[in-house]
Order: sequence, then structure tokens, then C-alpha cells
Amino acid sequence: MALPTRVKIVEVSPRDGLQNEKEFVPTDIKVELIDRLAAAGFPNVEAASFVSPKWVPQMADGADVMARIQRRPGTIYSVLTPNMKGFEGALAAGADEIVIFGAASEAFSQKNINCSIAESIARFEPVVQAAREAGIRVRGSISCALGCPYQGEVPIESVVDVAQRYLAMQVDEIDVADTIGVGTPQRVRDVMAAVTRVVDPARVSGHFHDTYGQALANILASLETGISIFHASVAGLGGCPYAKGATGNVATEDVLYMLRGLDIDTGVDFDAVVDIGQWMSANLNRKGSSRAGNAIAAKRAA
Repeated sequence: MALPTRVKIVEVSPRDGLQNEKEFVPTDIKVELIDRLAAAGFPNVEAASFVSPKWVPQMADGADVMARIQRRPGTIYSVLTPNMKGFEGALAAGADEIVIFGAASEAFSQKNINCSIAESIARFEPVVQAAREAGIRVRGSISCALGCPYQGEVPIESVVDVAQRYLAMQVDEIDVADTIGVGTPQRVRDVMAAVTRVVDPARVSGHFHDTYGQALANILASLETGISIFHASVAGLGGCPYAKGATGNVATEDVLYMLRGLDIDTGVDFDAVVDIGQWMSANLNRKGSSRAGNAIAAKRAA
């Protein structure tokens, strides 16, 4: 199959990237990060999370962040909403898209939210219904789609089952997420092929963590199955609080560098993203994990 000629990058650093930072990241910095990412040309920025601050203290300023960003026409600003209370916050904040999340692993679902996959997805039905009535896009994430920290291998049928449940709810986009970064290209091809037999590939995205250094290879494998939406996080920020040892999301700079080499258009300004990654890493007092970003920054400084 020919590779897609254009790819949509969903930039997740303001939410998924920052949510596990131990030190509270000032609201001003979060707002500037989102504004800079939108200005760099990302069509979709995951901006905030409307979850209980007790669970994710880093995201407690979500309403503030959403109120202060400079909305760029054409940019989709997404927020995570686990329940109706979260949805009400998202609606009040003017979110363009809400994100719901269910696991493909029964063990992960039980361990995290004390209920089965089917029960967890059923809880989202009123949230999705309310979003549709309000004209807000809905993205459904399938976590642990390529492996689970508790049960190990996750059957492909389980991933497809969650995708079908989302489809039945009329979710707009479905994320196949490798939460702990254990996926390898052949498994990714098999999972994506199975999911795209029931869901239009144009509505499926890949969300890869780089724990085992496989994220770019997994993105290439996904491209080969017709997937053209990917999540990435500037400077490789982020991890998963429930998956021990799981490193960050794939670095946006590395994804853009690879896509540019494949002549795939993203509409994103690569040099601006390198600058953002270096700026954000400096604000967090550490070096970012993007190899391409750090290599270009070093070359510029030479």
C-alpha cells in the first residue's frame, strides 16, 4: 500500500505530556506552550484535562488554561473528560473536542477504575451523547492496545471490540494507544489491519510511547496500513502514571523529521517545533528526549 501523502499530528504535550510532572507547571507556561504549538501549525492540540485535581493535580488549572489561550481559527483544542462533571467543565471552557478513554485490557480496567471494559465504556455513553448534542467532536482512546502492564499480551479481538463499542456511540476518531510502549511493527500492522476492517482508516489514529525505542518503527508500520493520524509530544514529554517504567510519548520532532524524509506533508513548521521543544525542556530544567530536536539544537549552537 502506498503511504499517505499527508498526516495529521495531534500534539499532546500540554495534557498527556505534562500531566505526570511532579512540580506544578505554571499556568502561564502551559498557555504559552499551547499558543506556540498552534502557531507552529498543529491542527489539533490536546490542551487540558477535566479530571479531579485529587487524581491529577497538574491539570487542576484546565479551565484557566482554556480561558487564556489565543484560539487559532481552524485549530481543534481537545480536553480529556472522564465523566459528566468533566464534560460540563469542557463545555463551559469551550473545548472543540472531548477525549474519552477505555482500555483493551480487562486487567488494566479493573486495576485502574475497578470495573470491566464494557462497564467503563458504558459510562461514557451519556458523555458522548451530551457532546454530540452540543456539536462537540469526540475522540475515543483505546489504551493498552498493544500490551498491558498487568496481563501482558492483549488479544486483538479486545481492541476491535472497544473500537466497535466506540463506533456504536458515534465517536468521531479512535486512538489505538500503546500505553506502555511494548508494541513492535508486525503486531502494530496486525492490530491496525484488524481495527481498520471495522473502522474507516481515516478515523483511526496511532498513539505510541517509546519505552522500547519502537515508536517511529510503529508509526511507519501504521502508515503502511493506511493510518494518517498520529499523536506526538514535543521533546518526548509524558509517560503513564499507571504503567511503571513507561517512558514518554514519541517526540514530535522525531516524528516530523521522519515524515519529512518520507515526503509526507503535515503542515507543521519543523524548526518552530524544535524551538518549542528546547524552550519547554529549559522550563522543566532538563534536556528533552527528542533526538532530532537535540541534534538540530546542538548543530545550531555550534
